[in-house]
Amino acid sequence: MIHITRTLSIPDSEIQEQFIRASGPGGQNVNKVSSAVQLRFDVARSPSLPEAVRARLIVLAGRRLNQEGILTIEAQRFRTQGRNRDDARVRLVELIRRATEVPELRRATKPTRASQRRRLESKQKHGDTKKQRRSVGPSDG
Repeated sequence: MIHITRTLSIPDSEIQEQFIRASGPGGQNVNKVSSAVQLRFDVARSPSLPEAVRARLIVLAGRRLNQEGILTIEAQRFRTQGRNRDDARVRLVELIRRATEVPELRRATKPTRASQRRRLESKQKHGDTKKQRRSVGPSDG
């Protein structure tokens, strides 16, 4: 069981892990040991996720989510399989935790009359400064 928040957990049966060969440095073991982890989680069909969290997770996942709604996380930061496995799970938990946070709704407001006046005065002052920089007569190119 992977615990996301106090009220949200995902059973291990919903997560698939596949061990693949990592790219990059690794010495003699790089071509022999499958230390990288490819973690898959079916966001679209997971019974553990509330609908609101699922919708936000789909947006947050971006291109890590394929057409079928499966989230893929690849971890190959470390040289050992165990540490890469833990890293992939931590990244999955962090992504789902971010999806559980409900964004604050923006309330549309109008600028105050005083702020509008200050803005226009600032623009006028800036324009006057630029006018003073101009040459007075015809230039002798």
